[in-house]
Amino acid sequence: MEHKNAQAEPANPGLTAGLLGIARNLLGLIINRIELASLELSEIGGNLVKFLVLFTLAAIAIWFAIAFWTVLLVFLAWDSWGWKILIVLGAFFTAAAAAIGWYAFALLRNGKLALPATMAELRKDRDALL
Repeated sequence: MEHKNAQAEPANPGLTAGLLGIARNLLGLIINRIELASLELSEIGGNLVKFLVLFTLAAIAIWFAIAFWTVLLVFLAWDSWGWKILIVLGAFFTAAAAAIGWYAFALLRNGKLALPATMAELRKDRDALL
């Protein structure tokens, strides 16, 4: 009778244990990557809020400065240049806006809002699994 109980065990206990170990390690890896991504996203979120607040305050200050200096310049140049001063100022502010927009796009292109560590780890995982 004892002989029948010994045969009731699985034929390959090592294979089952190995598959369970692989599944457990894979689940741990996935959880680790999710935690890393959430940590980076929270860091990016905090930096993004700071950036937006500073950008808004700077934009308001710049608008007031531009408005006051422009009015002063138009007032001082109107007698000699007339309406042509408005064209000069319009061209200047258009060029300034284009330069600022180009610089902001360059900052975003450098990956300041990306997830570099998470993406690097996911690439390593993909390469290891494939």
